[in-house]
Amino acid sequence: MAGELILIVEDNEKNRKLERDIRRFHGYRTIESETAEEGIRLAQATPPALVLMDIQLPGMDGIEALHQLRADPRTRAIAVIAVTASVMTRDRQKTMAAGFDGYQAKPIEVVAAVRHAVGHAAQADPP
Repeated sequence: MAGELILIVEDNEKNRKLERDIRRFHGYRTIESETAEEGIRLAQATPPALVLMDIQLPGMDGIEALHQLRADPRTRAIAVIAVTASVMTRDRQKTMAAGFDGYQAKPIEVVAAVRHAVGHAAQADPP
């Protein structure tokens, strides 16, 4: 389903632009943040269908941001996919054990993962 809102939390401008361009090309709306702290505020104010969360961010990292999103009743049900350059098996296991709904390595092609996560969230929370 296209048209859903996706929050992109990514500190690298080029990566953020790539994420935005891919999502918009496929019909999704996007909002963006360069920091985890701002991303949490955006998710609370305008809950997206999905958050694409970079793990290595300045200040709070993506794993701590996920924990804060899950602790808040306003944001706990939002699907969150980790997007990271850390592709070692141990990194992936640690990231998924933190409670992310998915994991994508950079460089990315996550159209199918986005569709799956957004569709899953829509099925779990009917209008």
